[in-house]
Amino acid sequence: MRFNWKIIGLAVFSLILAVIFMFTDAGGNWDYVLQHRAEKLLAMVMTGGAIAFSTVIFQTITNNRILTPSIIGLDSLYILLQTALVFFFGSTSAIVINGPLNFFVSLALMLGFAVILYYFLFQGEQQDIFFLLLVGIVCGTLFSSISTFLQVLISPDEFLTIQDNMFASFNNVNSSILGISVVVFVLLFIYSLSFMKYLNVLSLGKDQAVNLGVPYKYAVKRLLVIVVLFISIATALVGPITFLGLLVANVAYEMMKDYRHSVLLAAAALAAAAFLIGGQLLVERVLGFNTAISVIVNFIGGIYFIYLLLRGNKAWSK
Repeated sequence: MRFNWKIIGLAVFSLILAVIFMFTDAGGNWDYVLQHRAEKLLAMVMTGGAIAFSTVIFQTITNNRILTPSIIGLDSLYILLQTALVFFFGSTSAIVINGPLNFFVSLALMLGFAVILYYFLFQGEQQDIFFLLLVGIVCGTLFSSISTFLQVLISPDEFLTIQDNMFASFNNVNSSILGISVVVFVLLFIYSLSFMKYLNVLSLGKDQAVNLGVPYKYAVKRLLVIVVLFISIATALVGPITFLGLLVANVAYEMMKDYRHSVLLAAAALAAAAFLIGGQLLVERVLGFNTAISVIVNFIGGIYFIYLLLRGNKAWSK
């Protein structure tokens, strides 16, 4: 019962922030302001939910609370894709300026990369999840190097187009992509419900999960595809936010002190929504749009990541 009250508290806190975001400093033009803010709010809630779900699931599979799905190179792949499109087709080409087309191309490429990665991972009996992480880190570094090389070759005007995609921002949410993203997100969430029953057992580790009758490869394969799709939706919609998942997942662990993923996933999603709405309020009402929310998230998340490393190092040294 105590845990339910914590989740209700998080929900109420998120709702209060949402009301403040929607109805303060409107300036009188309510029709335009409410529609514009409602689109931003929907984008923040969905992005927060997608990143929270994917990070908690990924950390459960890997049994590591300082990892995020971005370690397998998805963020770097997204920036490489946007850079390559501008480099080969130009910043005014249809595939760059057409939101839905760009969204589906980005989604398909990231999913294709993940499928290829998983195919090689699960082909051999001796390879495990840590082999996937190692390959992902190498691929991420390679993608970043190629992106930097291509960015040096293009003109400064075209680089500005890429720069807009390198940092997550809710200031100019594309409504045509938002509708598609919501549909994909809801379908993916419904599909993922059938695999949630495995998460509590998978958190015990591979050997324990196999001994308790969990079809490990079958479940992990599909859960990893779900993780990639959630991250791809969030990244293609607003851009890469590296440390948000790490931040909200660990906040959920610390607040809930519970092993049940129904509780952890709900708490992480609500914490992500509250963090994004609060951060956007800070960007718009306090800082006057002089920075992007991804800068705030990565700054706080980076400090929290160092704290987690130092705390882990202290525990290991005992």
